[in-house]
Amino acid sequence: MAKVKRQVFSRPPWERMMRIHERLRNQEYPNCPKLAREFEVNLRTIKRDVDFMKCRLELPIEYDERRYGYYYSQPVEQFPTVAVTEAELFALLVASKAIAQYHGTELQKPLENAFRKLTGQLDRETRYSMSHLSQALSFRPFAPGDTDLAAFQLLTQALKENRAVEFDYKNLGAKRVQRRHVHPYHLACIDNHWYLFAFDEDRQALRTFVLTRLSRLDLTPKHFKRRKDFDPDEYLRGSFQVFKGGADYEVVIEFDDWATDLLRGRKWHPSQELTELPGGLCRLRFRLNNLEEIEGWVLSWGRHAQVQRPVELAERIRQAGEALADKYKNLKMDRPDAPAPRETEELKPLKSYRTVASLPAWHRNKGDLKFRPQ
Repeated sequence: MAKVKRQVFSRPPWERMMRIHERLRNQEYPNCPKLAREFEVNLRTIKRDVDFMKCRLELPIEYDERRYGYYYSQPVEQFPTVAVTEAELFALLVASKAIAQYHGTELQKPLENAFRKLTGQLDRETRYSMSHLSQALSFRPFAPGDTDLAAFQLLTQALKENRAVEFDYKNLGAKRVQRRHVHPYHLACIDNHWYLFAFDEDRQALRTFVLTRLSRLDLTPKHFKRRKDFDPDEYLRGSFQVFKGGADYEVVIEFDDWATDLLRGRKWHPSQELTELPGGLCRLRFRLNNLEEIEGWVLSWGRHAQVQRPVELAERIRQAGEALADKYKNLKMDRPDAPAPRETEELKPLKSYRTVASLPAWHRNKGDLKFRPQ
């Protein structure tokens, strides 16, 4: 019978040396045999670690023959780290500023603590450089979503252990919540919102859930086998952001010179092709599986964008323009010489137009799309 080879997993060298450093600093006088048993490695590995710390990191390690162990002959403030390049320093700085999008949420404190641990091992000169550079860089996230830390931790545990979860979920525009039973596959932050990609047991299909509309999350004891063919990048290939449809559209939009200056140099979609046109104009081409999100994006450019293809998208933009014009047709502009309203005068609330009946037909019928909330 063939012998089964035992596979031993040891800690990474840097983690071992950090643990050795803690024992030296605490004056525990560790020696090689004890450390080898603790870390489940051989004596030669521990000796190489100690030699590296002493010769390469220049730590004041000495051996006490009476105590049969190593010690620091001089005080050591912190464990030295590898040198950080300018590019790596800038990447750390970007990471610290990116935490700003979670300011005021439950994720802010653990993120800041984690970053503090990462940068705490940097030397004083590097920390000073980071502090100096931080004044020249900032993040201003637009409308970041609130994130429930407890739910986030429960979902990450479910992802790690391949365990099913159940929760109450409110579909966009729905009046009531539904209990959903899913196999979580992936968590993604898209446009400052966290989304869960999961296999829905009741619907027997992949679905996308936005975490801010999720409540009463429970981790079940049921384990599942994750589909090997699931790839989040492939799953979102034809989506402009997170909506997923079943069609195939070639979207072509032309922009004036003002918009072209804003578009140039930015990656809006993996399939995009930008063509420069005479007069400073440009043509942007996408390949998408739905028109839901691209419609709102085109409208955000106002008169600076014009849809060339498909006709269906151009018709949607036309209908939306007519609906907007109809809403403002009774707007009376004040004359320049009209008296200003009194400070005590209350403004009358605008009439609400957020009803299903006021929306165009293409907004009311989305049964042909697998709706992926934004």
